[in-house]
Amino acid sequence: MQYLVIAYDNEGALEKRLKVRDAHIEGTKKLMAEGKVIKAGALIEEDQMVGSTLYVDFENDDEINEWLSNEPYVQNNVWNMEEFQIVPVKLLPKD
Repeated sequence: MQYLVIAYDNEGALEKRLKVRDAHIEGTKKLMAEGKVIKAGALIEEDQMVGSTLYVDFENDDEINEWLSNEPYVQNNVWNMEEFQIVPVKLLPKD
């Protein structure tokens, strides 16, 4: 199942993000190679990054929860989990 993930940053996220960015990107690239992360990017407001957005493809909620439990931005309080959104979507095929 495909999902749109919307993850706004917590206050002071920039410092935390910089400390774990490499681990986050490494994990995201691995998930992209597995076809789990379809596309990822930043949320922008007034020319400032305020969070992240991803399109992901997981079999079920257990897979998403496993990903989140290992995600450095979750573990290190970069993303505001109170505003975190996972929205089911159906993306058009690449062809």
